[in-house]
Amino acid sequence: MDAVLGYNGFSSAKREGDGATPAGIYKLGTVFGTGVKPPGVKMYYKRAGKYDYWVDDPASPDYNKWVTYSGDPKRKWRSFERMNQPLYKYGMVIEYNRNPIIKNKGSAIFLHTWKGPASKTAGCVALSETNLITLLKWFDPKQQPAIVMGTYSQLKTIQ
Repeated sequence: MDAVLGYNGFSSAKREGDGATPAGIYKLGTVFGTGVKPPGVKMYYKRAGKYDYWVDDPASPDYNKWVTYSGDPKRKWRSFERMNQPLYKYGMVIEYNRNPIIKNKGSAIFLHTWKGPASKTAGCVALSETNLITLLKWFDPKQQPAIVMGTYSQLKTIQ
């Protein structure tokens, strides 16, 4: 399947805001979206509403977490992703920098719907809605799905 990634390619030394997709092997987590769970998806699904944010402010204790907050997010965090947005009609959390969470190492890394085949992301992996739904239906939580991301030379160094 065709996919797009960060505008600065893959990085083995991902940092917050660098526009790169982290190289490595990562577990896949929660499936999410702005609508109802697509039929056939077996993974846990979380519906995104207007008060849902993914925090990418390294100074916040909420860094690299999904938070539901009904106040003004600009007063709480310097940087955040609105989870209720068109690119996240369907998505899945890539468990990068999640356990433990290390400040400034990068956050909000997802599989999500792309703008188009020539688009780039800020560090996520994006694909067509049709292909994304196909993948989401294929993943089985009992199999503990993971994603392998990076160039051949980067992946050769992973133990």
